[in-house]
Amino acid sequence: MSVRPAAVLSAPATAAAAPLPVLGRDVLVPLVTGGEVTYAALDYAASAPALQRVWDDVAAYAPYYGSVHRGAGYLSQLSTDLFEASRATVAEFLGCRPDDQVVFTRSTTDSLNLLAAVVPEGTQVYVFETEHHASLLPWRGTDVTYLAAPRTPRQAVDSLRSALAGCDPERPALVCVTGASNVTGELWPVRELAAAAHEHGARIVLDAAQLAPHHPLDVAGLDVDWVAFSGHKLYAPFGSGVLAGRADWLQDAEPYLAGGGASRRVARRADGGVDVEWHTTAARHEAGSPNVIGVYSIASACRALTDAGFDRLVEREQHLVARVRAGLAEVPEVTVLSLFGDDAPRVGVISFVVQGWNSSHFAAALSAEYGIGVRDGLFCAHPLVRTLLGTEPQDPGECGAPDAEPGELPQPSAGGTPISLRSLNAIRVSFGAGTPDEHIDRFLGAVRELVRDGAQWNYRTEDGRCVPARD
Repeated sequence: MSVRPAAVLSAPATAAAAPLPVLGRDVLVPLVTGGEVTYAALDYAASAPALQRVWDDVAAYAPYYGSVHRGAGYLSQLSTDLFEASRATVAEFLGCRPDDQVVFTRSTTDSLNLLAAVVPEGTQVYVFETEHHASLLPWRGTDVTYLAAPRTPRQAVDSLRSALAGCDPERPALVCVTGASNVTGELWPVRELAAAAHEHGARIVLDAAQLAPHHPLDVAGLDVDWVAFSGHKLYAPFGSGVLAGRADWLQDAEPYLAGGGASRRVARRADGGVDVEWHTTAARHEAGSPNVIGVYSIASACRALTDAGFDRLVEREQHLVARVRAGLAEVPEVTVLSLFGDDAPRVGVISFVVQGWNSSHFAAALSAEYGIGVRDGLFCAHPLVRTLLGTEPQDPGECGAPDAEPGELPQPSAGGTPISLRSLNAIRVSFGAGTPDEHIDRFLGAVRELVRDGAQWNYRTEDGRCVPARD
């Protein structure tokens, strides 16, 4: 039976405006130079603001919250209904196969660590060094091959094929690859990589943390075995994530977490021990009280993006990408980082360095003097960023230039020292369905002004961050 009250259901969406309404769109922030300005959130790749519709859905449901599964009360039944309906919504959004499982986790990182915990013993794992640390690091205890950064999509496929040709056919193999880089925004040839993996009997997991918010996903069409993503990048920042895909490895392994909800039956043995029968459904890896609100928010975001017309959102975002790239190209001191080249398709994630500037100083000035939030650093993808910058693993990547006092700008040498020798980290601007045109215009204007005129304020390094100096 249905126990869902009308108040909890999402109202049918009307034609979506561009951009989609998000929380925080009217927040005012102070400027060190005086006055206030509407905050320009251009750090979507780290965490996207909640869609207004998601927030409205969560607020409508919150009074009806109850613990899911086995509860006899009305609110428990309603919450269970919403929880399982959300699973079906996410499966549809991802284009999952009928027998795929959707497991709710805390994040992309949690999802990939879950998969790493259930791979069969002896599994050979293949990962490009260009991955986010969430994809690069979970495979401890397995036989891992790290593939060098490819410089073209074709090279990525060829490199994987070459590596898989040497794998042991008697042992399982798994490839982990991103759908869109969290550093350059470039799209990876997922379908071709999946085909290469399957040609050699390997499976493939897609890190879609940066892809799912920007492009429609089709697990069956891409022929990937699993996909992982986070709610907080999909305009649903309420602490949940997803691992979706083939059920067999998940069913055959011990639960990722042992506890209530994952167990079907627990009984004492005559010898004093305990026998446990674990669930074979997604609940096997969802021990404990689930984050119902987080799960429901993801489902709400999936519906909102679908109802808005994902193709329309992609078209608008590509317009913004073109504007940002064209605007940065007009500033000779700016170098945009790219793995596959200028013509590579990409989502709204762009990293760059500025000649004569420490990246952390530049990002701090954007925030303090213009009310623009971007990110600086190595973006939890240290090997990739250092490859793009041409720096060494032992080089620092934090705020503060090695050849400048705190708060001063590192200056280029008279001989034109390579950018890589001055830029130990980078600046990343990222945007999406909630980004208004004004934020892009303000960002490009700020870049031009900072490069031309310099910062209006003094900055210092405090607690590892560049911050405005106190009066």
